[in-house]
Amino acid sequence: MKELEERIAQQGTVKPGNVLKVDAFLNHQCDVELFDHMGAAWAEHFKGKTIDKILTIEASGIGIACVVARHFGNVPVVFAKKAQSINLDGDQYTTTVYSFTKQKEFPVIVSKRYLNEGDHVLLIDDFLANGKALKGLIELCHEAGATVEGIGIAVEKGFQGGGDQLREEGYDVDSLAIVESMDPENGTIEFRSCFFQYAQTIIREDVTVERREEHRENRKKDEGKRHEKRRVF
Repeated sequence: MKELEERIAQQGTVKPGNVLKVDAFLNHQCDVELFDHMGAAWAEHFKGKTIDKILTIEASGIGIACVVARHFGNVPVVFAKKAQSINLDGDQYTTTVYSFTKQKEFPVIVSKRYLNEGDHVLLIDDFLANGKALKGLIELCHEAGATVEGIGIAVEKGFQGGGDQLREEGYDVDSLAIVESMDPENGTIEFRSCFFQYAQTIIREDVTVERREEHRENRKKDEGKRHEKRRVF
């Protein structure tokens, strides 16, 4: 998405440790018009897919997800929480993920009331680095018996490999800006070319069909095991 790349180039700041600050428009001060354009881009990419719920993780993904939901028929937005609180009651889906920016592990929690078997889920987040947070959300969806229809990412750090790994596993990951490299010394940011992304999509469609089928079979086996446990207990 050219508009997002231009904003990153103009207002983004590269910090040591592979940190990219985009708080002027994405995850501290929020440019709602930009979010709306992002939602339109994802709606175009995922058109034809059944999406009846959007799942994100607190806190930076919430604003983006809520605006994006307007482009998918105002579907509900659920955000996974990173800590237990007195407001979280009843049965919950939980897992633990490692945060690249926080440099620590934290829990990921979603109430079972809001993530259900048969849901068709679009995952939305502001950043994708090594993919740990997204894999946590995917794990919760699988535990619930929900289907991950796609993953929408604002900024992907392509050099950290998380997005490409998810694509190899068969997930439809649409990152609006993929940073291929960045240099904190001179502040330069290089983006993955559109041609490379297009070629990667073709390769993914051609090569990973078998892997997608394998993951579907594994998910079916996992669901079968969960049903067995329900019958036993």
